Parts: sequence; structure tokens; C-alpha cells
Amino acid sequence: MFGTIPAALTYYWRMKMPETARYTALIARNMKQATADMSRVLNKDITEEEEQVRLQVVSGDTWGLFSRQFMSRHGLHLLATTSTWFLLDVAFYSQNLFQKDIFTKVGWIPPARTMSALEELYRIARAQALIALCGTVPGYWFTVAFIDIIGRFWIQLMGFAMMTIFMLAIAVPYDYLVKPGHHTGFVVLYGLTFFFANFGPNSTTFIVPAEIFPARLRSTCHGVSAAAGKAGAIIGAFGFLYASQDQKKPDKGYSAGIGMRNALFLLAGTNFLGLLFSLLVPESKGRSLEEISKENFDDDKVDPTGV
Repeated sequence: MFGTIPAALTYYWRMKMPETARYTALIARNMKQATADMSRVLNKDITEEEEQVRLQVVSGDTWGLFSRQFMSRHGLHLLATTSTWFLLDVAFYSQNLFQKDIFTKVGWIPPARTMSALEELYRIARAQALIALCGTVPGYWFTVAFIDIIGRFWIQLMGFAMMTIFMLAIAVPYDYLVKPGHHTGFVVLYGLTFFFANFGPNSTTFIVPAEIFPARLRSTCHGVSAAAGKAGAIIGAFGFLYASQDQKKPDKGYSAGIGMRNALFLLAGTNFLGLLFSLLVPESKGRSLEEISKENFDDDKVDPTGV
């Protein structure tokens, strides 16, 4: 329940924030309010340029999510953002939520029945902290450092590619890596999958939908993409738990699955599909939101691929 406190604080501070100037000016068409909000946020005087804004308000702010114009301009983009976020979360949450089970099955931590509750808590926390400090956290900072140098498209493509490679590097010699004395190799490879998840699609799948869609539908398309991701998380969470069960000796209360090794192969295939769908994601590095979303272009001047 302690988690409700930061959530409540987030809600309070979000209510104190003004609406984005692009939405207020171009969609709500309240230039006076947009100017006042921008002046307050930037702490400087900004003059109204109503005529310039009027010229920027094009037909793009009138068509909806299911219109021909949207499908022509952004249909493939929405397919790209929903599918990549979905596939990422299938793989990412499968690995993340069941780290304890994976660590136990490869022998990095002993079975729960052999430990007290406090010892189990300590060992699991230590293992997860090691993965986070060596893989998850550095991956995010690498994204922060390189996203405007390498670009969203290449970071996402690289991330899915490396996740596929390292997942295969775990799955192929799985029987060797789970033997005593070889756990270090497993942990290193496993940590690298998290590093390239965060220096890759776990960052970009959240960023790209906020940049490539027109102002009127930006939040909607981001929400649709995020919902697809959470659907993938549900499938990953439940699917991996059952799929990874041993084919001959499943855990009590579970039916036989395809085994941990085959489950890892399945996750590698999921990451590879994410790589393929990432080819549909447009690059937004160094471009304005209006240029990316084609809001100020007529339909006959828009390339349906978004390039």
C-alpha cells in the first residue's frame, strides 16, 4: 500500500501541469491560453502569432483514428508500435517476473524448500540486484546518452537483434550452463539480454509512439500501443510460467510444459519477430513533431510509408 503515496503525488503534480502548447494551440485552438502556459513554463514572455498558428492548423486535426487519412498516413506506424511493444513485453516480462524461477532452475540459488524465508529473500534480492546493476540500469543510461546520436530506429533494431542473439546463446548450450561451475556464464548472458532490452526496445517502444502521431491522436495512439504491450506482459507472465515447466517433472500443481530450454528458444523467436516489425518504425531523430506526423502536409504530399 506504500506504493499509493508516490502515485498520489504524481497525480497531484500532474494536475498542476498545463496542457501541452501544441494541443492547446492546434487542436483546442486557444492560442491565448497556449501562450500563457508557455510563458509560465519557460519563464519568459512569448508573443502570440495567431496568423502563423492559423496557417498551421490543417485538416489533420479533423480526421479520426479510423479514418482513411489516418490509415494512409499512420496505419503502418500504429501496427509497428503496437506489435513491437506487444512482442517486447512478452519476452521482457517473461524474463523479469520469473527471474527467481530461472535462477533456481539453473542452480544459481537453491530451491526454496531448502532455505528459510529470510535467506530466500536475501538470495533472490541479491541476484536480482546484480542483474539490475549490471544490465538493466546501465542499459537505460546508454539509451539516454545515445538516443539522439544513433536514433530510435537503430537502437530498437539493435536491441531486438542482441536480445535474440543472447537468448539463443543461453538456450543452445543450456544443459552446459546449468551445470555447477558454469553459472557465471549464464548470469553474464542473462544480464546482457536485460542490458540490450533497456538499451533498445524497452526504452524506444515507449518513446516512439509519443513522437510519430499527430497531436490530436498522439495520446490515443500511445495508449493503444501501451495496451498492446500490457497484453503481451499478461501473455508473457502466464505463458512462460506454464511453458517453462519440465516436460517430465513439472512443479506441483502445474501440467507438463515444453521445458525451460525450449521456452528460451520461444523467447528468442519472439525477439526476432520484434526485430522484423521494427523495420516498420520510422526514424524521428532530429525532426519536429509536426514534420514526423505530417500534420502540415496535404494528403497528396504524404508518403504512406512515413519516410
